Amino acid sequence: MSGISILAFVMISILSYGYYVVASVESARDEWNFESVNLNVDLSRVLKKVNERFLSVAIDASLVAEEKFMYLLTSPKLRTLAKALTPAFLRFGGTRQDFMTFNPTFLHSNENHKNSVFDADDICERLELPPLLEKRLKQEWTLQEILLDKEDLQRKYRSVKFTECAVDLLYSFTNCSGLDLIFGLNELLRTSGNSWDSSNARTLLQYCESKQYSMSWELGNEPNSYEKKAGIRVDGYQLGQDFVQLRKILQESKLYHNTGLYGPDISQPRDHRRDLLEGFLESGAEAIDACTWHHYYVNGRDTSLEDFLDPEVLNTLALKTHEVMETIELTSPGKKVWLGETSSAYGGGAKGLSDTFVAGFMWLDKLGLGAKLGLDVLIRQVLIGSGTYHLVDENLDPLPDYWLSVLYKRLVGPEVLSIEAFSILGKTKRVRVYLHCTNKKSTSYKSGAVTLFALNLSKGPARISVPVTISNSTGEAFVLQSEQPGEEGLYSKSVKLNGEVLKMVDERTLPSLQGTPLPAGEHLRLPGYSFAFYVLSEAQALACR
Repeated sequence: MSGISILAFVMISILSYGYYVVASVESARDEWNFESVNLNVDLSRVLKKVNERFLSVAIDASLVAEEKFMYLLTSPKLRTLAKALTPAFLRFGGTRQDFMTFNPTFLHSNENHKNSVFDADDICERLELPPLLEKRLKQEWTLQEILLDKEDLQRKYRSVKFTECAVDLLYSFTNCSGLDLIFGLNELLRTSGNSWDSSNARTLLQYCESKQYSMSWELGNEPNSYEKKAGIRVDGYQLGQDFVQLRKILQESKLYHNTGLYGPDISQPRDHRRDLLEGFLESGAEAIDACTWHHYYVNGRDTSLEDFLDPEVLNTLALKTHEVMETIELTSPGKKVWLGETSSAYGGGAKGLSDTFVAGFMWLDKLGLGAKLGLDVLIRQVLIGSGTYHLVDENLDPLPDYWLSVLYKRLVGPEVLSIEAFSILGKTKRVRVYLHCTNKKSTSYKSGAVTLFALNLSKGPARISVPVTISNSTGEAFVLQSEQPGEEGLYSKSVKLNGEVLKMVDERTLPSLQGTPLPAGEHLRLPGYSFAFYVLSEAQALACR
């Protein structure tokens, strides 16, 4: 054989081997180019157990900047949407809580308080927002949001006064919807010695107690930014003492002596914020029932579609959570940890992204990873209020993240199970999976059922092979996709469940949200750019029985 022939033979052999390697990798995909994913699961024990109100929501305090907008909370449509998210906390707070003061219009007597505005017990039946007034308020709120956005950009916040009417409207909304209210008090009311001035809070507490309003409390929002927002500096140790003062006031109350108190609602950790949290816990850890911090993945003003689909961006939640938990464990071991405010992007959200289908990847992954990391409660910013990270739009119509949240509530229980996903190339990054016991309270599935939920960050579909131990289980699939195919659909504000676009039946009725049958032994098919819940009703998981 000549030198040229030998060289040609070697080249053909190398190319053939290269083709074989590529073919071997591609064999992990079927004829339709599915990414093949295998799972390792442990159904014998509960990895973590979160609060039954793990997925909770917020109403931004900006709603009370003009008190008339609080009447939006009497909308039957909004109440219907809120009811579907129970059980849950409803946090009333945010930046503007530290600029609002209670300004009662009645004399401070129990008799007058009992007769003021209305009583929560019968409000569900007799106070509903008339359609014409609701339409007008929604139109005016659109203009109000422009003013609020301007304040946020300039970091110049007006002082806001609210009356008994605002408190009554807020409490009646939570009471009629079945939510548990957490009210955020103003921490920027300071004495000459820079301790918290509790006099206004005492007046509010007296009013709420006279009305027998059952609720929990917070004090302040993101104290690490007080200097920028108000030119006031409160260090961690002083902040903790302020919470101790509030706890003492609550203990003096017959109604609130055992009520929840949560804080300090710091932003996600950086050096000075960790110092603030350490100082706070040193003096105030015993006053709180859970330690709260805030998490957003990206800056809403300079983020991109790619960020919302980037597994490295999603993984930053674990890094920040470990930092916070490490600090808490050193000073207050065993203290519950909450994400007291969270969404996709800070700065009010990312326009054209935070209220669209693509935001669901960040939200569902945060729910899955947050529970796995041991966070006890996640409070989603916001159900309604300023910004672009709402669960409902300006017309009070549900957005994609709302439908995702309702399905999570119905199908996912508080018990977290161990699961890992692998492809032929190792641990998969683009397909992310989580496993819980199925929600026993809101479903009729058998004891031992599990809910696997997954998200596919890729354009191409994935095929998930379940382990032999549960492959014989029948079940149901709930697959959520954008109304439109491909990348354009990621910007959509509509979502399909198993091929059907989700819409309210009427202002008081949600659709049935039915799954499709899942035959035993079949691979789970997850379309590109989609997320899904798979209920394996006959898994017979020991941890879930």
